[in-house]
Amino acid sequence: MSIFKKFLLIAALLFAGTVSAAVDVNKASAAELDGIKGIGPAMSEKIINERKNSEFKDWNDFIGRVGGVGEKTAAKFSAEGLTVNGKRFSAAAQAKADKKKKEAEAKASKTAAKGEDKPARQKKDKAAEPAAAAPQAAASGAKQ
Repeated sequence: MSIFKKFLLIAALLFAGTVSAAVDVNKASAAELDGIKGIGPAMSEKIINERKNSEFKDWNDFIGRVGGVGEKTAAKFSAEGLTVNGKRFSAAAQAKADKKKKEAEAKASKTAAKGEDKPARQKKDKAAEPAAAAPQAAASGAKQ
């Protein structure tokens, strides 16, 4: 083998050794979670305890349920090989999901506010009008 081929082989082996395998948060053991840079025993315990309640649906669910994990931390965990249902964290997808959620909340609050601003139409009770007018007529006739 030539020196160039040996060099390529060594470089490929070194690169393969540094690439970490994807670790799915819903299937990983505590030891596998600990292998992710930034996740220690306390964090892996939080993750496993939350996972016992139900599996994580997506990154939003993971961030919302595991204390101490925000978007920056999720991005770091994902870069280290952590996945949720086989998907890596995407800040763009996260921002898009947050935007949709805010738009839905704004629409709901606008609809609720619109409903409060409009007073309910009062139906005129025709039977009550003459009865209300009669005492006024009697009172004005008595004054004369």
